[in-house]
Amino acid sequence: MITLQNLYSDLSESIESFKQNPESLRASRDIVEQALDRDEPMYGINTGFGALANKRVSEEQLEQLQRNLILSHSVGVGELIPKDISRLMLQLKIHALGLGNSGISEKTFDRLIYFSDHDLIPAMPEKGSVGASGDLAPLAHMSLPLLGYGLFWEEDGTDTIPAEEVLNDHDLEPINLQPKDGLSLINGTQQMGAYGAYVLEKSLNILKAADLIAAMSLEALQGSIKPFDERIHEIRPHNGQQEVARNVRALLVESEILESHRDCGKVQDPYCLRCVPQVHGASRDGLRYCQKTIETELNSVTDNPLVFENGDIISGGNFHGQPLALALDHAKIALAELASISERRTYLLLEGHDGLPELLMEETGINSGFMIPQYTSASLVSENKVLCHPSSVDSIPTSLGQEDHVSMGSISALKLLEVYQNVEQVLAIELFTAAQALDFRKPLKPGKGVEIAHKFVRDAIPHAEEDHYFKDDISKAVEVLQSRSMVEEVEKELTQLV
Repeated sequence: MITLQNLYSDLSESIESFKQNPESLRASRDIVEQALDRDEPMYGINTGFGALANKRVSEEQLEQLQRNLILSHSVGVGELIPKDISRLMLQLKIHALGLGNSGISEKTFDRLIYFSDHDLIPAMPEKGSVGASGDLAPLAHMSLPLLGYGLFWEEDGTDTIPAEEVLNDHDLEPINLQPKDGLSLINGTQQMGAYGAYVLEKSLNILKAADLIAAMSLEALQGSIKPFDERIHEIRPHNGQQEVARNVRALLVESEILESHRDCGKVQDPYCLRCVPQVHGASRDGLRYCQKTIETELNSVTDNPLVFENGDIISGGNFHGQPLALALDHAKIALAELASISERRTYLLLEGHDGLPELLMEETGINSGFMIPQYTSASLVSENKVLCHPSSVDSIPTSLGQEDHVSMGSISALKLLEVYQNVEQVLAIELFTAAQALDFRKPLKPGKGVEIAHKFVRDAIPHAEEDHYFKDDISKAVEVLQSRSMVEEVEKELTQLV
């Protein structure tokens, strides 16, 4: 079982298991071979593809049929899929084929495992899939190196090298695809699944960071802890809402700042502070649904036709990306809201509330202070509104109408990565902005969790007395989030966040 929490180790164990125990793979291949001996018409094995499904192909042309399938479908365009996601696509394809319902030949399967073991990662254009008959174009490009065509990523992931050169370096000959091989390789949702797994694995970790950053802003703005009272969330018991409130309460333990304004008379904070549990919590719950969908998909067989133990070979529609398309669109929206409310907190930090200097610098005029990083946040939040337009509500017929409803899940997947990257930048900007604001609350100490995080930020980014190259601050703050070490430090020193 592959889970997002243990994505990379689970995939490694899965591939190792298939290497040690290839019995199910061999059994499904035997069923394909036996069916070929009976000369029964089987979609894509001895027939054409898509609109050509009714055209039989002679026995002597079966290998050429599979080769032509890979070559004809390698029509991807656009930028290359990042190497890390390309590696996931390869590993997820190996996992799906190894489950034993695809009937792929052992020689082809073993070559894919060789690629994975030696970090020979095919380079694939990101665009060309409509998310229905599998991610056909990207997966065809993934399969080209088997034939001696296409590209591999260089080791550092910055450039590519022709597959022919790599095969020569490893003393490998191109292979002849056997009947069903090509179809097994390109039918599947591995592009959508890889993007979804890659982003969701990161998202599940950034949720804690979002709560921690919000708590830092709450302290810097002398916000009230009352909206995080457990009783409020018990009577509206959404799981995510309760989890966020619990995290913030834990992070503010022993706060001198809270004590300093406990009886200040302020009635309510703006929504971006007061409604953190409701907004962050809803995103958590939305991403939890997406996690369940993606984990189900990662452990599924999405090939066509499918091979079963009793000898049946059945053509179906498991390659259709609709479950993923809907989930990935939902994930975009859930993530975008984390950035939307974060940008509002960043803006609030600049307004000069309760003793904070405007724009978080003592001497403005000559200095713009933290004014312009907030512009960047606003820009990214606005961009996310466009990127979050759902791709899954679209469809356009392909294959002369045979494939008359498609998911467009690949577009959901590509946009999801863009949204996540924007969210990461927005949260990073709030992080170093809130740290700057907290400096003005000294000598009062924030809550224990916030104090640990603030020191962590200060070790990477110094307090700003005057204008400087803020891009460095953004980059360093993003590195803090990506390393996950800030949250880990808080959890080690204080308490486990949920």
